[in-house]
Amino acid sequence: MPNYYIGSVEYVPGTYPRKRPGAAELADRCIREWEAARQRSRERFRKLRLPPSICFSRKIGVGALEVAELVAKRTGLRVVDREILEAIAASGRISEKTVDLFDEKYPGRVQDFLSMVLGEKSFVMSDYARNLFSSIYTIAGMSSVIFVGRGTHLLLPRDRVLAVRFVASDGSRIARLAAEFSLRELDAAEQVRDIDRQQEEFYRKVFDKGAADPTEFDLTINLDQIRPPIAALLVDTAFREKYAGELSLAARPEFPEQTVSP
Repeated sequence: MPNYYIGSVEYVPGTYPRKRPGAAELADRCIREWEAARQRSRERFRKLRLPPSICFSRKIGVGALEVAELVAKRTGLRVVDREILEAIAASGRISEKTVDLFDEKYPGRVQDFLSMVLGEKSFVMSDYARNLFSSIYTIAGMSSVIFVGRGTHLLLPRDRVLAVRFVASDGSRIARLAAEFSLRELDAAEQVRDIDRQQEEFYRKVFDKGAADPTEFDLTINLDQIRPPIAALLVDTAFREKYAGELSLAARPEFPEQTVSP
C-alpha cells in the first residue's frame, strides 16, 4: 500500500486524524435530537384544529354501520368506513392526491402525526399503512365525517373526535352475520372468530394495544339493548353538545319511533 502524506503527516487510508465522538455519544445525540423533534411535533399536533368528527369503534357484526348511516341522515355528514379507507390506501394514485390536498392545508403535518401517534413505528410502517393513516388525516382535515373502524379515534386529536364504542353479544353478532351473508351459523361463527383475530392483530401491530380500553370513548352503547334509531339519536345529541357552536349540521329530524323487539 503506498504512503500518502498531508504536509509532513503520513496518512493511512481509512483513518482520520481529527478526533471523532464515540458511537455511544453519537447515538445519544441522535436520540436527544429525535426526542426534541417529536416534542415539537407533539406541540403542533395539540394545536391543530381539525374539524370535529365522529369515530365509531366496534367488532364485526354489532351493527355499527347501520347506526352510522342513521347518524348521517340526522347530521348530513358522510360515512367513511373501513372498506373506503382501505380502498384509498390500496390505490397509490388516490392516496397521493389526498395527501397533496392535506399538505396544502396543513403543510408537512402527516409525518408529524405519524411520529406523534406511532412513535418509532412511523419509520418502519409499510407503504399500505402509511397510505391508510395519511388518508385518515386527509379526510378528517377536509370536513367533519363519521369514521367507522380502523382505530381512527386513536389516530386523530382526542379533543377533535366524539369516540363511540358499540358492543353486542357474540350470539347476536353471529346471527347478524349469518343473516346478512346467508351463512350457516357455524360458518358465521368461524368468520366472526377469524375477523376478531385479524382485528386484534392489527391493533397489536399498530397501536400496541389489546382489548379496547373503556376510557378511550365518550360513549359505549350496547346494541343488544339499544335499538339503532335510539343509538343514532344518542350519538347525534352527544356530538352536537360536545361541539356546540362549531358545527353546521342538518336540522334534527323528529325523535325516531322506537321499535320493540318481539
